[in-house]
Amino acid sequence: MKRKLGLVYGGKSAEHEVSLSTAQAVTRAVDFDKYEVIPVYITYEGEWRKGKPLLAPVHSIDELRLQKDEEKPDSIHDFLNGDGLPDIVLPLLHGTNGEDGTVQGLFEVMNIPYAGNGVLSSSAGMDKVVMKQLFAQSGLKQVPYVHFLRNAWLEKREHLIEKMESELAYPMFVKPANLGSSVGISKATDRESLYAAVDTALKFDRKIIVEQGITAREVEVGVLGNDQPACSVLGEIKPVAAFYDYEAKYQDGNTELLIPAPVSEAVEKTLKSMAIEAYKVLDCAGLARADFFVTDNDEVLINEINTMPGFTPTSMFPLLWQHAGISYPELIEKLIGLGLERHEEKKQIQYKMD
Repeated sequence: MKRKLGLVYGGKSAEHEVSLSTAQAVTRAVDFDKYEVIPVYITYEGEWRKGKPLLAPVHSIDELRLQKDEEKPDSIHDFLNGDGLPDIVLPLLHGTNGEDGTVQGLFEVMNIPYAGNGVLSSSAGMDKVVMKQLFAQSGLKQVPYVHFLRNAWLEKREHLIEKMESELAYPMFVKPANLGSSVGISKATDRESLYAAVDTALKFDRKIIVEQGITAREVEVGVLGNDQPACSVLGEIKPVAAFYDYEAKYQDGNTELLIPAPVSEAVEKTLKSMAIEAYKVLDCAGLARADFFVTDNDEVLINEINTMPGFTPTSMFPLLWQHAGISYPELIEKLIGLGLERHEEKKQIQYKMD
């Protein structure tokens, strides 16, 4: 008997289109002989639309933009309580209102098994400031940074500019604290561009983080597992652009990926050890991609951990595991298995006294 597999994608996020691309790629990897695949589309406005089970991979992301049924409108209540409730859900949501623990919390409350990270790891991994504070507490090396809220910028921007210039040096990278896929990120090389970069980032979030730019290689590693996570091979990103921005990731493909990354055995050991440490610090489950800087003198600095890395054809995470001997379809199977394993573990928790 086929298992019902829910694919939840879209969402109220600037990364809505990235999520659609991920969902399309996943439909090409799922075994339709084993799963009844139920598409669940969350629109930009937050409407939940459940479609009929897919019979084959979708060839265009437009097929995933499910239309509203005026006679029988879908709702989140129908999805969670109606016929055809999934046996497990793959939350393929990137960014806010999905990757940040909000949807994971909903699934927890409704007791629905889901693959990937839980509420705490998702929310902490989404907020770059909280994430970096946890890394610092654990002793993981990282670049210097400054953070502030929109209100502080409106009230005392000159003071904040002076703070950034005294604690950091140009170039600086200005980022929304709660977005991924390089959305809203700018490189500031002087005071004028720093003002503009902050204004751009504030379009996407109320919390801003400004990081010290450094000359270093960008190396990433995939992590897979629950309580006993394992690392993939390493991958190095060599963007032609000034940095690995949204266009380089998803549009122009103007980036060179070196897999495996050419690093020494000692650096590889350090990278994987730090990746596992970061994974455990955030209490991750299922999957994550840890991103690092490696300087010319082989110093390793953690940049961030991504709790829902993309699964598009150009995404690093599946490519790293492919080079580690795990194919795309096998990767999906492992994630589903890990999600079910974690759900079974939670069922053993006692919630009331005898």
